[in-house]
Amino acid sequence: MKGHKDLEVWKRSIKLAKEIYRLTESLPKEELYGLSDQMKRAVVSIASNIAEGAARNSQKEFIQFLYIALGSASELDTQIEICKEIRFKNLNEKTLDNLQNELAIISKMIYGLISNLKTKIID
Repeated sequence: MKGHKDLEVWKRSIKLAKEIYRLTESLPKEELYGLSDQMKRAVVSIASNIAEGAARNSQKEFIQFLYIALGSASELDTQIEICKEIRFKNLNEKTLDNLQNELAIISKMIYGLISNLKTKIID
């Protein structure tokens, strides 16, 4: 099994985390402990659960952590959508669309990894 740093999906999730952290700097200060904090937690959870799952001894455990990462990806997608709906002054809708597109790619990669791992499980 590869280490998490060798996984392309983990690398992309780290890049997404940097982009989300930059984006949250543009949110109004009153969102510091609200939407901003939730977005940071969700994006960190994606990469962290991929890493933790990759470190586990079994493919079943890895899959469990990948499903948690998918849940966090769905949370983040919802939070980005909220940003679009609220139309914060400092946020560009094209930037938000690009983030959602990258998140969709990461989610597909996670689903692909889950499918791959499921074929390798021996009951």
